[in-house]
Formats: sequence, C-alpha cells, structure tokens
Amino acid sequence: MKVNRRTQAERTAATRSALIGAGRALFGEHGYAAVGTQTIVDAAGVTRGALYHQFDDKKGLFTAVYDQVEQDITAEVAERVGELALADPIAALKAGVRVFLERVTDPAVHQISLVDAPSVLGWSEWRARGEEFGFALIEGILAAAIAVGQMADQPVRPIAHVAIGALDESALYVSAADDKDAATAEVLVVLDRIIDSFVG
Repeated sequence: MKVNRRTQAERTAATRSALIGAGRALFGEHGYAAVGTQTIVDAAGVTRGALYHQFDDKKGLFTAVYDQVEQDITAEVAERVGELALADPIAALKAGVRVFLERVTDPAVHQISLVDAPSVLGWSEWRARGEEFGFALIEGILAAAIAVGQMADQPVRPIAHVAIGALDESALYVSAADDKDAATAEVLVVLDRIIDSFVG
C-alpha cells in the first residue's frame, strides 16, 4: 500500500497557513492586544513551538496577517478594475476607491489594517509595508492616466500619498459612523471630487 507523506516544506506551509488563518480570524474579531499566543495556537491546532518557529513572536504573526489582508485587498481591486484601468484610468481609480472602502470598512479588516497595524508595527513600518501594496497600484493607475492624456505629465508619488491619506481617513470615518451606508455615500462624493481634481 502506497502511503502519501507530505514533505517537510508542505508541512511547514500548512502550519504557517493555519497560524495565519487563525491569527487573522482572532485579531480581526478581538484585536491584537486581546489575543494571547495560546489562543492562537489552539485555534490553529499547532504547538506554541510551531508559532515561534514560524514567526518568532506574536508581532511576527500579526505582520504576516496584515500583509495577507493588504495583498487580498490589492488583488481584489486590481482584478475588478484591471481592464478599465487601461481604457479609462480615472474611472478605474474611482471604481477602485469603492472596492477599497467596501473591503476596509469590514470590521475585521478595519481592526487589523487601520486600528492595530499602525500601533503594532509602528507608523513608519505600517506605511512602508502599505507602499508595497495599494500604494503601488494607485501610482500605476495615475501613471496610466498621464499616459492616455487624462492627467498632465507630473510626478505621481505626491498625488498617490494624498490619495492614500484620503482613503485611510475615509475608511476610518465610515467605520465609526452609525449609518455606514450614508457615510459611504457622503465620502464617495468627496473622493470623486478629489480624483476629478487630478484631471487636466
């Protein structure tokens, strides 16, 4: 009888995935400070030693969780606006803003990305890691807008910084609102005006 044994690399990947999945669910629901490492390893079905082997400490796990959340959001935005970004970059930017707000105002994503990440990682690392994901996507769309003549030729980095700042603050505003649908509608009007100001 043939026994199908997983390789060490497969076992390591499975352990890492289980820890990130458990961390994401727990951090998203309870917040970083309220979740202990024993709770995480129990939820993941692994040992505490496995956690420290994979991530050094709880902060290391949280960093991996945050990166995964940001990757997921960026991939979803890119997928949903991909073709539009080639034909009408400004319309794609507006569409991407809507996807971003929809995702980041989810309570779990909001907790991880906007509440815990700046304090756990420190502002500088939080911003640096953020630049690897959504920041690069916004820069790319702005560059495309210049290429097709929707925007004057100009440095896109400062505009991307303004856009990211507006998005993060908009997400915080919507998340704190009693009526999130109304707050989202209000914020989108403002964000569309900001994006329209880039044109010309």
